Amino acid sequence: MAFSIDSLSSRAGMPTRSLFMVELLLALVLIRIPYLSVPFKWLESYFHEVSHALATLFSGGIVSHIELYPNGAGLCVSQGGWPVLIGFAGYFGAALWGLLIFHLATWAKGIRVSFSCLGLVVLASIVLWGRDLLTVAILLMLALLFLLPLKLSHSPLLTFALRVMALMVMLNALASPTVLLGMPGRGDAAMLAEQTWIPAWIWVGVWLLTSLTMLWLCWRRVDSANQVGPQKV
Repeated sequence: MAFSIDSLSSRAGMPTRSLFMVELLLALVLIRIPYLSVPFKWLESYFHEVSHALATLFSGGIVSHIELYPNGAGLCVSQGGWPVLIGFAGYFGAALWGLLIFHLATWAKGIRVSFSCLGLVVLASIVLWGRDLLTVAILLMLALLFLLPLKLSHSPLLTFALRVMALMVMLNALASPTVLLGMPGRGDAAMLAEQTWIPAWIWVGVWLLTSLTMLWLCWRRVDSANQVGPQKV
């Protein structure tokens, strides 16, 4: 029998265990391909900086703007707020966004709403926090990444694409903090170490554990759904 996404997905948008492993492997490969991986690094960086921004607002601070760079790095410029929450929120938030997107991707009937909402969130970020042309251009590309798939009429392809996107965000959130280990005195981990006296490597370890936990929760959702049957998802 020929391989198809339809045959490996339930009608509720939940992949089978085997399809989930295919998606995870595909996500691992895509984030390793030069140039092709760049938009997805921007995606993780965007959710990282937006998480900083939301943490700033929630803790009483003010967000000036966010910046995204060609190499996949980013910056959130803000004033006030609780530094510990703001610093921790970046990598934690990116992984959490990935988990949220994965869950949205298992909601087959609402997949178009999910893509639309994510695209609109990115567009809103341009209005609220986009200041320089490069950041605005990158954010527009990310918005198109969510909005263009709406042209597809085949829902399984949409859910497949969104699940892979979500896994790529979580995998990038898993890989990104390790870079901080080679940057003594710089980055979110160093800032948190200054604020709390907890060594930077511990913060990096917490973020790694967080991202692994999010990936495990995705697997548990798929595994549990396939045990009880797609009709109960």
